Amino acid sequence: MNRIPLADFASLAGAANRTAVVRLLLGSLAAAALVAAALVARHPHVRTVAPLARDGGTIVVLDVSASVSTDTYRQIGATLSELAHTDGRLGLVVFSDQAYLAFPQGTPAADLLPLVRLFTPSQPHQPGFAPTLPVNPWTSTFSGGTRISAGLALAHQIAVGAGTGSPAQVVLISDLSDDPNDLQRLASVLLAYRRDRVPMRIVGLDPEPSDLALYESALPPSRVTTVPPSRDTASRASTPFPWLLAALGLVALVALGTHEAWAPRPAWRETA
Repeated sequence: MNRIPLADFASLAGAANRTAVVRLLLGSLAAAALVAAALVARHPHVRTVAPLARDGGTIVVLDVSASVSTDTYRQIGATLSELAHTDGRLGLVVFSDQAYLAFPQGTPAADLLPLVRLFTPSQPHQPGFAPTLPVNPWTSTFSGGTRISAGLALAHQIAVGAGTGSPAQVVLISDLSDDPNDLQRLASVLLAYRRDRVPMRIVGLDPEPSDLALYESALPPSRVTTVPPSRDTASRASTPFPWLLAALGLVALVALGTHEAWAPRPAWRETA
């Protein structure tokens, strides 16, 4: 390439530096956006409706009462799938009109995966038929009425049972539809949670506003999450592709190419 000798080449040093800075910034932005998109796409379930405590101090309280509907089954399956794809540890209490400890505290969250299929209704082979609810271990011998207080009371006992350190976090997964005769007992249990400072989260599965109101009045808004009926296990089986990050990287690459085409770096040499 032929070069034009300039006596005052030093006056172009500022423009040359600006060109180098713009090139560096656009290149770095494109690389960072593309790397971030790749990392996000590789790790599904980066967010969950019920974050688990890192030290394994989480007790999940799961509603398996007979009042649970087909839509609620799907929502339970989706929520359990989310929890199972985290790296946390937990304990699992299941309840209907009574409660028991299904998984001891400290169980890897991945152990919830076999339960997901128990809450995934089978799609009918012919149109016009309702989805078939899977048979689970609680259908015939355990699922009956609903006493949310039973599940929360057992979880409270486990959370404070060690007697040392901070109580474990309790996460209730339920449609929050309770037996009216249980409401007084439930209010007492919620007061015990507040008294003993037991951290609590609510995952309401499309609850009725009247059922949700009790928990909203007892807990901070950040501790109450509702799951709409449209949520299903399939929609959360993988993380959506991070289109925004990919688009940002593409824009940066286009800008860098345009800059290189229309603002080439000047070349010069000092004359003797």
